Amino acid sequence: MNMKDYTLPELKELAAKLSNWEIEENCLRKDFKFKDFKAAMAFMLQVAFISENADHHPEIINIYNQVILKLQTHTVKSMTIKDIELAEKIDQISI
Repeated sequence: MNMKDYTLPELKELAAKLSNWEIEENCLRKDFKFKDFKAAMAFMLQVAFISENADHHPEIINIYNQVILKLQTHTVKSMTIKDIELAEKIDQISI
């Protein structure tokens, strides 16, 4: 993991390179839509394992076939490089 301290403008620049992630109230947010509830749950389980391995845990909201993820480093109550890195890993499994 990259331990460099990033400025907010640098983080926003990195976030802009992510696929369909938005910056919302100091966090990254992305909405995912699946064919049904079962597919949404399978995705959330994959996110759980990736997040646990990264020791970084997103807010996960599920409404039937929709999953909303919000990434924020809670210890600083803001977006950090950990959120960018987790978003990249999540994008790899959501294809």
